[in-house]
Amino acid sequence: MKPWAYYNEIEPAAAHLLRALIAANVIMPGEVDTRSIKDVQPDDLNGFTQCHFFAGGGIWSVAARLAGWPDERPLWSASCPCQGESVAGKKLGADDPRHLWPDCIRIIRARRPTVVVGEQVARAAGTHWLDGVWADMEGENYAFRAVDFPACAVDAPHIRHRLYWAGVAEEGMAESDGGMGGRRANEPQRGSQ
Repeated sequence: MKPWAYYNEIEPAAAHLLRALIAANVIMPGEVDTRSIKDVQPDDLNGFTQCHFFAGGGIWSVAARLAGWPDERPLWSASCPCQGESVAGKKLGADDPRHLWPDCIRIIRARRPTVVVGEQVARAAGTHWLDGVWADMEGENYAFRAVDFPACAVDAPHIRHRLYWAGVAEEGMAESDGGMGGRRANEPQRGSQ
């Protein structure tokens, strides 16, 4: 089967940019869906190798290609809107109507992608957003890790801390790590002492 990507983006300008980047082969070939993630059903994703929610300018597809991740290798990205977590926003967290993680995990539960990555404002680690995502992912048997990574670490002229996270399905880890689920033998599971 030919690799084919699904890009979910509600902003018209960003959707237009995604289509232009697909046409220029900057990002993986695919389809752009402008519906809200709330309206996306798991079966809508049949036949797609990669799925990028809140796709913006296609940065996860670009990053995957730059990292040598082949188009035919499954990958999901879900960089949820940050307004509810941002210092510049109303700081409503889970009460913000743009808190869309519940819709992401609904689709992840149903489809069971092997690898899911995302990005969020670093403040989300202090507002319990990350705790909820971590608990949901581990509850679905994903090995999960997150790192706070400032933009200045890659020579940007500002600090702008971002929280990058990744989840790998435990069953997808079995052969590559001896069944440890991404944990070292002496590393406790999150929340255990």
